[in-house]
Amino acid sequence: MGRKLDPTRKEKRGPGRKARKQRGAEVELARFLPPGKCGLDRPAAAPGRLRPSDRRVSSRRAGERQEEALQSRQKEAAGQTARGRSGFSDGNSKWLAPAKAKKTQPKGNHVELSSDGEVEEGSWEMEEEEDGSSEEMVDDYGASSSEEEELLPIEKAALKQKPDREGLSEDDSEEEEEAEEASKQKMGQKEEGPDLQLNLDIDEQFKLPTSEEIEKEDILFICDIHKPCPPDLHVIHQRIQGNMEVLQDFGVKREEGRSRQEYLALLRRDMAAYYSYSDFLLTKLMDIFPLPELINFLEANEVPRPVTIRTNTLKTRRRDLAQALINRGVNLDPLGKWSKTGLVIYDSTVPIGATPEYLAGHYMLQGASSLLPVMALAPQENERILDMCCAPGGKTSYIAQLMKNTGMILANDSSAERLRSVVGNLHRLGVTNAVVSNCDGRQFPKVLGGFDRVLLDAPCSGTGVISKDPAVKTNKDEKDIQRCAHLQKELILSAIDSVNAASETGGYIVYCTCSIMVEENECVVDYALKKRNVRLVATGLDFGKEGFTRFKDRRFHPSLKSTRRFYPHTHNMDGFFIAKFKKFSNAIPQAQKEPAVEAAAPSAVPDPIISEPPPKKKKLEESKADKEQKLPQPALKKKRSLQAQRRPLKA
Repeated sequence: MGRKLDPTRKEKRGPGRKARKQRGAEVELARFLPPGKCGLDRPAAAPGRLRPSDRRVSSRRAGERQEEALQSRQKEAAGQTARGRSGFSDGNSKWLAPAKAKKTQPKGNHVELSSDGEVEEGSWEMEEEEDGSSEEMVDDYGASSSEEEELLPIEKAALKQKPDREGLSEDDSEEEEEAEEASKQKMGQKEEGPDLQLNLDIDEQFKLPTSEEIEKEDILFICDIHKPCPPDLHVIHQRIQGNMEVLQDFGVKREEGRSRQEYLALLRRDMAAYYSYSDFLLTKLMDIFPLPELINFLEANEVPRPVTIRTNTLKTRRRDLAQALINRGVNLDPLGKWSKTGLVIYDSTVPIGATPEYLAGHYMLQGASSLLPVMALAPQENERILDMCCAPGGKTSYIAQLMKNTGMILANDSSAERLRSVVGNLHRLGVTNAVVSNCDGRQFPKVLGGFDRVLLDAPCSGTGVISKDPAVKTNKDEKDIQRCAHLQKELILSAIDSVNAASETGGYIVYCTCSIMVEENECVVDYALKKRNVRLVATGLDFGKEGFTRFKDRRFHPSLKSTRRFYPHTHNMDGFFIAKFKKFSNAIPQAQKEPAVEAAAPSAVPDPIISEPPPKKKKLEESKADKEQKLPQPALKKKRSLQAQRRPLKA
């Protein structure tokens, strides 16, 4: 097994070579031992190795002591020269000062003995304090380091400058200090100059640039045809802020002789350049939002919306799904009090669209605003529901989830390519009560009708989802808006006609768009109210802004207050519009069409009671008789003879 160490027989060893040296022990020994036998006649052992940081501290302290000794010697020498050579002026005292004496230290450690043979106490202390500075220390790696090697270059320069400064007189040092302070002040003025100038520019009253200045900016922006220079966004941003301040208090801060339209035109031009919007779209947005809110809306469109998911309660619960995703390194929170299935994802160590839970159909990647139309529709179990524009299937699967896979859902879309994603999502999420169709929504009442509820997520211009599709900023014009509005009006009439007003539980239509344009929202809803027997009801959503009842020179039905608008800068979700209708009659009103037809062509509608020929035939006969009277006699006789020669027509 080997030898065992007996702790009782362990020999006591002396202190290690790195142990700290105690002061005064040798002095106490010398008192009891006779002279010559104290064992101190040999040189002391080398000091223990110090750390580099300790060596630096000790070397600095030694340097300070050397400087103090030099100063005291210089003062004594200066006093002696002043006494011996009183005839010289103060200006010559500088070069008459004695040369600096270099302090020499004996190599090695030794003990100074007094005449009586006793050890002097101060000598041990001085030796121990100066051990780090007098000897060349050897570090653990065998490299020697002296004072000069341990000091940094900047420290060496400072040590050289200190003796020179000590030789100067007090007046000269004061003059140098004053010069340094003046130079610092000048440098501070140069550094603070741009900031001070910038603050002055901000504090000054905003003034509209002239047309010449605007033309110069346009010329500077286009340096080359192939390489246009970008505009100075910082200057434009400052100009937008100044313009906004003036417009908010226009009566006080406006420039004399300038109208409000000039300020608005400049603001629209700067915003279009700063946020990269087309002039058409920016004009539309300025009509919808007040100016301070418009800035917030534009800024919100530059930031992406948070990632949200919807729990599929057909397969799991939200609590279990959240725990599973947290275990995979996903940071999430509940979406809000208004949603029982939504979760918002802050960050994730795994791709959200490729987790095992996603592939198993436990959740669906879906925006927060896409949950609201289904919540407003409020589908019930065992109902027949039509989703007229269903792709990519998020709302359809949410409807099936709320119905618990009962009843029937007809998922329709006019694009066959987009229906592939619908079929894939419905299979993944476990939806079994859906029928997928590929039909034009405008022809749908002829295909199939009698639904209890209809959801119409109409195609739109996409002005509410600019953060997802920045191309909307520039590629939309008036024709696109009018084209979308016309299609939406046709679709909403078809959706209303597809609903059965006599349904016991339903008879509801939800119309929604991802646009904020009034032409695509309030105008379409007001058109449906005039054309069909429907009325607006509450959406059941506790938040959201009310729809417009008046916009510019247009006046809409007062019940449009029950519609809801959602904005990215107020609700942190995509821009959305939701309206909910209740159909109270299946009859299509015709009262508004009949007077228009009669006024347009009153003579075109024949009366079946009158047996007289229509007035057009009488006019034709009269015109023929007039023509015959106008013809000359020979021509008239010839025409009649030709008519007599014709064969009689068969019965």
